[in-house]
Amino acid sequence: MIERLAADALVLVHLAFIAFVVAGGALVVRDPRWSLAHLPAAAWGAYAELTATLCPLTPLENALRRRAGQAGYDGGFVEHYLIPLVYPPGLTPAHQAWLGVLVVAINAAFYGWAWRRARRRRVGRGESA
Repeated sequence: MIERLAADALVLVHLAFIAFVVAGGALVVRDPRWSLAHLPAAAWGAYAELTATLCPLTPLENALRRRAGQAGYDGGFVEHYLIPLVYPPGLTPAHQAWLGVLVVAINAAFYGWAWRRARRRRVGRGESA
């Protein structure tokens, strides 16, 4: 039972990490200090997608599920609704590469926005741009 709960919690952590990788740049627009956590996360996410690298959370989750006696993802809410978001069916290395490009593009836009915003603040205070 504890292994299944741990595996379910790990899927939630995985999903939250993916959301942070994709959209964490929005937090950087609000407060640039978020970049200290977001840049390494986004770099890992882009690298993992561009190189079709398996995230270390995946084998850990699968090991926990095997220990819990589960063979697949049929079952509760987490398995039915969240796992397909993290592990979409038909995901190929080519799709992953496009996802990696998308991660980089989205975050480049957020960081550009954050940079322009910080620059306007400095100019507004009379500092040199």
